[in-house]
Amino acid sequence: MIKELREQAKKLLEDKTVEIIIGWGKGSLPTTATPIFITDPKDADQLIFDNTCRNNLTVYLTKDRKQLKKDYNKIGIVTKGCDARSVVLYTIENQIKREQAHIIGVPCNGVFEKKKIQAITEDKEVIDIKVDGDEVTLIGRSFEKKVPLKEILSDSCIYCRYPDAKEYDTFIGEPRAEVDVPDEFKVVTDFEEKSSEERWKYIEEEYSKCIRCYACRNVCPSCYCNECFVDQNDPQWIGKTPEVTDSVIFHLIRNLHVAGRCVDCGSCVTACPVDLDLRIMNKKVEQSVKDRFDYTAGLDINEKPAMVSFCENEKQDFIM
Repeated sequence: MIKELREQAKKLLEDKTVEIIIGWGKGSLPTTATPIFITDPKDADQLIFDNTCRNNLTVYLTKDRKQLKKDYNKIGIVTKGCDARSVVLYTIENQIKREQAHIIGVPCNGVFEKKKIQAITEDKEVIDIKVDGDEVTLIGRSFEKKVPLKEILSDSCIYCRYPDAKEYDTFIGEPRAEVDVPDEFKVVTDFEEKSSEERWKYIEEEYSKCIRCYACRNVCPSCYCNECFVDQNDPQWIGKTPEVTDSVIFHLIRNLHVAGRCVDCGSCVTACPVDLDLRIMNKKVEQSVKDRFDYTAGLDINEKPAMVSFCENEKQDFIM
C-alpha cells in the first residue's frame, strides 16, 4: 500500500495535478508519525501510512489557509476516513473550495493511542513496534511485550463506522463501506447509567485537571475561528484562572460549537497533556444530533449541516 501511495503522490506532482501534498512521514518516535509537506516528486518516497499516523492533517487547510492559498492553488492531502469527513465539512462551510483539495484516501485500520502504550509499558521507552495482523509487539531496551492491536488503538478508531474516506479523488486500494459498530455510543450509555450525583462528581474531578492549555482546540479540525471565544475580552466569556467551573464552561461551549461538526478523529484526546476524558461530551453531542436530526458530520458533501437546516419532521420533544 505504501508503494502505491508513493507512486500516486509522485504522479500527481509530476502531472501538476497538485502543487503540494500534505501527508505523513516517519517521526522521531516509533509510536508517532509526523506531518510532511511535499512539493518535489522525488520526495514522495518519504510518505508513509500505518498505525502511527495520528494527526488529522486537514487542520492545515484552515489554520494555515492564508499561507497555503497564497502559495498553492491545488493541494493534495492524504486522509483517513475521519480526515476526509473534515474536508467535506470545510467544503460545506465554505472554508475551502472542493476543487482546491485533492483527497487521497488510504485504508485505515486504526491509529495507536500513545497514552495506552505508556500505560501498558509502565512509561518505559518503546524503541520499536512490530505489527503482525491483530497482534503488536512493543520493543524496548530491556523488554518485549506482545499485546492485541485493539488494546492500544484510539477509542475513536475502535468505535469508528467510517474508517475509509467516503469522499475522495484518489484512493489507495479499495475503500470499505460503513462498518457496523453496535455499541458506538457505549461511552455515553455507561456515563448516563450513573446517578446525577455520580455524574457531576466525575465531571468535577475530571475537569479540575484541565490546565486550559487549549491543545484540544488547537488540534481540532472544526475549531478554525479567527478569534476563539476564550480569547475575547469584550465580552469576557470565562475567567482566566484555572477554576473548575470555568474549565467546565469552556468545554461545554466548545462542545456546542462543534455540535454536528465533530468527526470523532480523537485528536483532542491525544493532544490533552493531562489525559482528560473528552470523548464523553463529544459523543453525547454527536448522539443527540444523530437522534434528533439523523445527521452525521462529513458524510454528504451536498447535505447542509444539522445546525443550519430545518425539516418539519424533526423531533420537537425538547420544547416544553
